[in-house]
Amino acid sequence: HHHERFDGAGYPDGLFADEIPIGARIIQVADTVDAMLTPRTYRRAHTLDEALAELARVSGTQLCPECVAAAARFLLMERAETAELTAVG
Repeated sequence: HHHERFDGAGYPDGLFADEIPIGARIIQVADTVDAMLTPRTYRRAHTLDEALAELARVSGTQLCPECVAAAARFLLMERAETAELTAVG
């Protein structure tokens, strides 16, 4: 069900919001983040800020808002920890 959309416009079953299993909603967000942060042959990788902006844009339509918020918190925490380690090193 990771191809379903939070607004019900996805496939294969047109599931809406909480009808989509939580695991599928988490995978949707993780897959979207991975796709944006990984360079492709046809485009550069997005910056974290660009990815976060796109997640915010599609939150509630394509993606589960709770999963997007959790992913954003995690990504920002990871960036802060990386910056902290870089400053120490």
